[in-house]
Amino acid sequence: MGRFVARRLLQMIPVFFGTTLLIFVMVHALPGDPVAAMWGDKAPDPAQVAALKHQMGLDQPMWQQYLDYMGGLFTGDFGTTLANRPVLDVITEALPVTIRLALFAFAIEIVLGIGIGLFAGLRRGKVFDKSALIFTLLLISIPIPVLGFIFQTTFADNLHWVTPTVQDSNDITQLVLPALVLGSVSLAFVARLTRTSIAENIKADYVRTAVAKGLPQRKVIGTHLLRNSLIPVVTFLGTDLGSLMGGAIVTEGIFNVKGVGNALYHAINLKEGSTVSGFVVFLVVVYLAAGLIVDLLYAVLDPRIRYA
Repeated sequence: MGRFVARRLLQMIPVFFGTTLLIFVMVHALPGDPVAAMWGDKAPDPAQVAALKHQMGLDQPMWQQYLDYMGGLFTGDFGTTLANRPVLDVITEALPVTIRLALFAFAIEIVLGIGIGLFAGLRRGKVFDKSALIFTLLLISIPIPVLGFIFQTTFADNLHWVTPTVQDSNDITQLVLPALVLGSVSLAFVARLTRTSIAENIKADYVRTAVAKGLPQRKVIGTHLLRNSLIPVVTFLGTDLGSLMGGAIVTEGIFNVKGVGNALYHAINLKEGSTVSGFVVFLVVVYLAAGLIVDLLYAVLDPRIRYA
């Protein structure tokens, strides 16, 4: 196990550098001059533009900019925004909000998604199963902006259970509605994956053997059936955690959540390459860590899987 983890960690190094390089190049290849854009509609002073570019290192070749950025990254310097604010301050202010939102949505999709999928798989072909398939298909089909508008109209404007937009992003109770919207599509996929896996494995020989031994139904389902059916679900959940954090731009915009999505949206509009790259670095680390955890969970869920 230790050798496997060490090998996976070594494999992460080129992936990390390759991903950050790709994002860095793509961000800096965007059309327009971010420094000149600071003057708005006014004509910028060429001397001031040149001075600011030299101060920020934007007059260097792209490869030199990347090396300087990565060098500062490993010393805790993520660069500065065009407003001369440290990018690390922007990240530490926005990242905790998005982490709370993403974990809230993640918990919702695990509890509701696996729960719905489990009961639908056990009752395949019955009313609950057909209703679950229709419900999850609707969630997948409705775009997130439309779903957000429906939730706002229903739960905020009509029922008055919550406020239509988030007033305090640090108040976790106000993140319930955005978390439901953010995790809705993933919830549907988790439910359908769980339902399909349960329906297939319920006819497996090891389930028949457990039933024949007279084991209680709760133990047959929990220890044998559900545990072995969760491998495809865990694979999806591992990649989805990073998607929830990176894909919160639309949801945070709808509900006015001051998180990563909101900060990324403004940084992209202002063409602040250092800010975008800083957030992407964290998202890349999340994806890599989630992938490693998923691989380790395979051996926990299925005793036949062993990493020598």
